[in-house]
Amino acid sequence: MIHVIATIELVSGKRDAFLKEARQLVPKVHAEAGCIEYGPAIDVSTAIPAQSPVRDDIVTIIEKWSDLPALEAHLKAPHMIEYRTRVKDFVRAVRLQILQPA
Repeated sequence: MIHVIATIELVSGKRDAFLKEARQLVPKVHAEAGCIEYGPAIDVSTAIPAQSPVRDDIVTIIEKWSDLPALEAHLKAPHMIEYRTRVKDFVRAVRLQILQPA
């Protein structure tokens, strides 16, 4: 299994527009071979001391894939290419952490 934490840094004030596009994408990704989990998440304000400060312009996509080839196919899927085009004006930077269970 492959875990992916995708951190999307957004242009200030564009989170709602980005999330609208991301939510439309989710069912298409769930239908992909090898997708176990895929969904956007945003920071929650809590009183837990170890938590990092809330980041208003960050969306984290939490993903699980059956294997690396499934993840690689996902990144090349036509709906992903279209999605990247639709959100390019909302996104400042993307960082991926690709992990495996220890």
